[in-house]
Amino acid sequence: MSLEVQLLELLSSVPPWLSTIIISCLPVFELRGAIPIALGVYGLPPSSAYLLAVFGNMLPVIPLLLFLEPVSTQLRRYPIFDRFFTWLFGRTHRNHSGRFEKYGILALTIFVAVPLPVTGAWTGCAAAFVFGIQFKHAFPAILAGVMIAGIIVSIVTLTGISLFDLFLMRY
Repeated sequence: MSLEVQLLELLSSVPPWLSTIIISCLPVFELRGAIPIALGVYGLPPSSAYLLAVFGNMLPVIPLLLFLEPVSTQLRRYPIFDRFFTWLFGRTHRNHSGRFEKYGILALTIFVAVPLPVTGAWTGCAAAFVFGIQFKHAFPAILAGVMIAGIIVSIVTLTGISLFDLFLMRY
C-alpha cells in the first residue's frame, strides 16, 4: 500500500479542509501533495484547496526558522543526528551555495517555488539556516515561494483533471 493511500486512510475521519492543512504540513507531501488530493480526492474548490494548502505549508515554517538552529545543536550531541544534520546541511550548502551567493533571497524564493521533490518550504528553512538568512528575510521569501508553487501545482492539477475528464467523455 502506498504512502498516499495510508495517509488518506489515516485521515479518513478528518474533514477534507483539515486533511488538506495536515497533508500540506508534512515534509514529504507539503502543498505539492495536498493540492492534488484536495482537488482530485476531496473535490474542494480550487481557491479553497490553494488557500488551505498554503496555510498548512506555512505552519511549520515559523517554528523551523526560529528553532532549527537550537534544536539541531542539541540533537547533534547524538551521533545519529549529528550524521543526519551533517549530511543535510552539507548537501544543501554544496548544491545551492552558488545560487544563494549570486541571487540571495530571490534564490530562496525560486528554490521553494519550484514544485519538485526536496525543494519545498521545509528544505527552504534548512537552506535559510545553512546560509544564515535572517527570519525577517527568510519568511517572506519562503511564503512567496510557497504561493508560487501553489499556483503552479493548482494549474497543473486542474489541467490534468480537465484532460482526464475530457478523455473519459470521449471514451
